[in-house]
Amino acid sequence: MKITLITVGKIKEKYLRDAIAEYSKRLSRYCKLEIIEVADEKTPDHASDVVENTIRDKEAERIMKYIKEDAYVITLEINGKLLSSEELSAKINQLGIQGTSHITFIIGGSIGLGKEVLARSDYALSFSKMTFPHQLMRVILLEQIYRSYRIINGEPYHK
Repeated sequence: MKITLITVGKIKEKYLRDAIAEYSKRLSRYCKLEIIEVADEKTPDHASDVVENTIRDKEAERIMKYIKEDAYVITLEINGKLLSSEELSAKINQLGIQGTSHITFIIGGSIGLGKEVLARSDYALSFSKMTFPHQLMRVILLEQIYRSYRIINGEPYHK
């Protein structure tokens, strides 16, 4: 299985880069992982809806360039479906059984995803009703994908 993460913005903090590197290394046993960073747009304070939509559209255009035709696309959205770790692992496993060989997870920028990306999404996933920094979300997502593979393979993991 190939797993691609398409994310908006760069990771500046070393501790987050270290965590991402660690989970990337752990995941190499289970899948081919690719992380693609697209540039984010600066969002002015108190931006109007029009400005925010323009920003989301620009970021969406960058994201769309990297989505492969055959990929099953999972977008991270506050209003997406909440899954337990076991349910996420079952979803990943079921996709593989059905013949999906490429899953793309998309983490948007600080103001969310553009309409074009949302329209391309096959599945909207939420980790919480809370808002997390998108840089930290990358670590959380990688940890959950790693945990999913541990569950799929019947290997121990912390509950």
